[in-house]
Amino acid sequence: MTKDNSHTFTSAFRKFLTHEKLDVRYREKLLVESWETIMGKPIASRTTSLFLKERILFVKFSSAPLKQEMVNNKERVKSLIEKDFGDLVDDIRFL
Repeated sequence: MTKDNSHTFTSAFRKFLTHEKLDVRYREKLLVESWETIMGKPIASRTTSLFLKERILFVKFSSAPLKQEMVNNKERVKSLIEKDFGDLVDDIRFL
């Protein structure tokens, strides 16, 4: 696939997602899949559950000290997510 065809496909795919009202759901799935890239392997390996509901990101950890550290750095985590996903998430709840 040439660069022009790739750009055309990407544009068509985005239009399809928007037309079918799937763009937000697609970005939510991308966020969940990108958790390790965003937060790093040590944090991702201690994450037992991660999902979005009504623009709130719920994150469950297997480590209580890590959970507390994340609560203390909630705004930093939110800014890391906003960097790649914009205003997809309004709040984060650590479980």
